[in-house]
Amino acid sequence: MDTRLAGNQSRLRRGVAVAAALVAAGGLTVFASRASAAPQPTVAQVQARVNQLTSQYDQISEQLDQVSESLSAAHVRLGQVRAAFNHANAQYETERKRVAAFAAATFEDTGATSIASVLTSGDLPKFLEEGSMLLQISGNQTAETAQLLADASELAGVEQELQRTQDSIATLDTQLTDHKDSIHKLIATEQATLDSLTAPEQQTVKSNSLGGNGTTTPTYSGPTSTQAEKAVAFAYAQLGCPYVYGGTGPCHLGFDCSGLAQAAWAAAGVAIPRDSYEQWAGLPHVSMSSVEPGDLLLFNGEGHVGIYVGNGYLIDAPVPGEYVERVPLQGWYEENLDGAVRP
Repeated sequence: MDTRLAGNQSRLRRGVAVAAALVAAGGLTVFASRASAAPQPTVAQVQARVNQLTSQYDQISEQLDQVSESLSAAHVRLGQVRAAFNHANAQYETERKRVAAFAAATFEDTGATSIASVLTSGDLPKFLEEGSMLLQISGNQTAETAQLLADASELAGVEQELQRTQDSIATLDTQLTDHKDSIHKLIATEQATLDSLTAPEQQTVKSNSLGGNGTTTPTYSGPTSTQAEKAVAFAYAQLGCPYVYGGTGPCHLGFDCSGLAQAAWAAAGVAIPRDSYEQWAGLPHVSMSSVEPGDLLLFNGEGHVGIYVGNGYLIDAPVPGEYVERVPLQGWYEENLDGAVRP
């Protein structure tokens, strides 16, 4: 099999592992509705619960971004394997017909009519079982027969790889769907939790939570001579764009947090990883005392990312139902800050 086909194996296996880990952790915390006799929760209790749900959402959504990337890589690999399969199959068929041309008479003389019939039928597994006998009685066609056996073996290997890749894609597709459903349940649970409070109390909780407490109106009039400045200018231009899970833009299609970070730096000509975990792992870290506009700020166990734009502010695609906004580095952001990286 062409060694180029192995290029995406690590990524594919990693995606399947992530999906499996999500299944294992499938017991997401979903709070049931309170019985009528239960005491009314305090604002602090609701705040803690909302923050917990937000953390779960962030982490799972970024893990699912990883699975989505693995799916994309798997589909690319599937195309490569299919091309290799078609090539190997064509080689096998050409050689099979060449050997079959002299096989009938030769094998009739030796009594090996079963091999002749296998050659005629094109039954690959059966042919591989009979291959050693075929080689023994091939007479002056040994080279052609050996080539046919080699082609058959290669075709069988690629066929198995094709099936494994298709199975992996099916597994990732299923897990992606299942955990998107889990995310939707988390969002519904968060809203139900907020609904237990009065409108003013809900606003208090939201103002100390991720999303909805920033502004979508500022514009950028600063320089764009450096790549970081170009990334910041791009981020400002996306203010007001909708949050969409898995979104990487453009604006009308929406962004999620890491999709916005990736798109901003892509606009500056710099390729960075897709999800926040890989952004944290793969980019140089900088101290918060030396953070500069354009740096990426990571939060919540690296499950969330925003773009620092200077003067204590960042631009963020926060949560479903909200929009790309500029927010101060305080409240939830300050409490859950992990650090900064610089593309």
